[in-house]
Amino acid sequence: MIIRNCAGGVVFRDSKVLILKNEKNEWVLPKGKIKEDKLSTETAIYRVKYETGVDARIVSSAGETAYEFYSITREQPVCNKITWYIMESEDEKYEINKDEGFLDGGFYPIEEATDMITYSQDKSLVSLSYKRYLEFKDYEKKKILV
Repeated sequence: MIIRNCAGGVVFRDSKVLILKNEKNEWVLPKGKIKEDKLSTETAIYRVKYETGVDARIVSSAGETAYEFYSITREQPVCNKITWYIMESEDEKYEINKDEGFLDGGFYPIEEATDMITYSQDKSLVSLSYKRYLEFKDYEKKKILV
């Protein structure tokens, strides 16, 4: 089995989250393989920008997920281990990278996005990350007031 270390972003803009529709018509989060000389944080920021055109900053770690699939091209099983980051965008401007096979995407209200997202672990990741994001925003507001 091939093990691939990946990183991705759960990107929020106010009460919306950024999701993508891939070539299999699955609604997913932006992510990608960590190259040998890169950090997971660099990869997450890069993949969000590369896949969606969104400039986002990391506000916290979100945890890890993993999934396995059979690669027809490699003729063997692959396990993707993904380190996720909670990220924030200053605006809702995006440009889906259709050259990478993405069909659609954008910022969607949390509840709507959770219904759209294909995989249950990604749905949970968005829900938990949004709670942490709100805590971060609350902390940020209190810090400004002090």
